[in-house]
Amino acid sequence: MLSSGGLRAHLLAARLAGVVATSRERSLRSYRLFAARDPRVLIGLDPERTWSQRDVIELMAAKCGVSADPRLTSGHDVIDPGRTIAALDVFAERLASVAQRGAPVLLGTGHPHRLLGFYAGLADALSAAGCAVLTPAQGRCVDITTRFGLRTYNLDYVRGVGLVREPESERPGGATGAHTHSPLPVRLALAAAAEGGGPLPELVIGDHGWVCGAGQLGFEAMGPADTDDPALFVGEAEGSVSVAVPLDDAVRSGHYRPLIRYVLDRASLSQ
Repeated sequence: MLSSGGLRAHLLAARLAGVVATSRERSLRSYRLFAARDPRVLIGLDPERTWSQRDVIELMAAKCGVSADPRLTSGHDVIDPGRTIAALDVFAERLASVAQRGAPVLLGTGHPHRLLGFYAGLADALSAAGCAVLTPAQGRCVDITTRFGLRTYNLDYVRGVGLVREPESERPGGATGAHTHSPLPVRLALAAAAEGGGPLPELVIGDHGWVCGAGQLGFEAMGPADTDDPALFVGEAEGSVSVAVPLDDAVRSGHYRPLIRYVLDRASLSQ
């Protein structure tokens, strides 16, 4: 079993926490855009209250450990590894609760090149525990606005994890996919599950729009978020997101493997 101390050392060594690659400038820009309710940063969340940039900075300082000083405008952001571990412990508790009930789950990612393996490990363990890992709307098209204009993607699932890919990209079931913050893929998946009369997920696990989009619709949702993704932490503060785990979401995919082991150990789901 990976100890909290061992995980802390790994988080710092892999720069999942501690000084991370995300710049202070990038995070402050996200906080400013969130305060302005820019959809690109809300990623599916409709905040209940008005959040100023200063409010967001103070929340992110409390949730992640970034500097609360708005005058600090350059350099790299910092994530407190203690906060990451505490959030992973709560994350594991929610996994254990779902697994004990054998409840249906939905997993999806906007970071398939980095986080697919992390979610796939969770999907495998939950499936082994008797949970139905849902794959609604597989192959369906979804139009997403990007910086290059409106693009059409296909919703696909790899090892039980939802992602989007361009129609001309790799064959269905392949490991590649597109990076997106959009909530539209999870909205499509949840609508298809409801229309099909099949089970609806009791828990949605993912990042970006997968979490905020599901949480805004009233589904329990949780996942990791970087310091420039304030929507998940605002959602957690307001109660629409169950757990937001502060960590760098764009390091090498192999660096997330110890997190899988840590979470599954604490959820009593290790194989």
